[in-house]
Amino acid sequence: MIIIGLCGTSGAGKGYICKKFSQYKVAFIDTDKVYREDVLTDSRCIKELTDYFGQGILLDGKVSKKMLATAVFESQGASEKLKKLNSITHKYIKIKTDELVCKYKEEDYLAILIDAPVLFESGFDKMCDVTICVTAPYELKLARIMARDQITREKAIARLHTQIQDDELRKMCTYEIDNTDGADLVSQVKFILKDLGIEE
Repeated sequence: MIIIGLCGTSGAGKGYICKKFSQYKVAFIDTDKVYREDVLTDSRCIKELTDYFGQGILLDGKVSKKMLATAVFESQGASEKLKKLNSITHKYIKIKTDELVCKYKEEDYLAILIDAPVLFESGFDKMCDVTICVTAPYELKLARIMARDQITREKAIARLHTQIQDDELRKMCTYEIDNTDGADLVSQVKFILKDLGIEE
């Protein structure tokens, strides 16, 4: 069983790439989904977050992703605040991800793909056999973020500014998938799977 780590900045299109891999008996774990559905509802995590960021991140007693993003990205010291957010949440994401890896190992999958936007910062890369970065042109990523999250260009730029950029990710990863509009994603995915001995 091969464990593949997938990373890339916001707007790179990691979720779309995961769906391409899933067509070849590759299970995928969306750590953003784990974060939303398991971590942000965990009472221990909520207490840690509110202790640091304040009660203003809560809406009807639950953590609001939008309010949390505002607290992190739209004030002074965004990079430090993002590091703190990650240090709080990653341990909870790791626990749930480990559970899912064990589950998929018992099922009929050829590999497990872990979609972790902050793969290296979180230490998730250490549990992976190989790593892939998804890249795309800067302006295209900005457009995707703005359309997806309904935010301004300035806010999208601020979000990208706090993340490891494509040039650095290329140096750290085993493979790269170019997710420019119109790119041949199927060929890129098949090449990686064949290189790993998963696909004929």
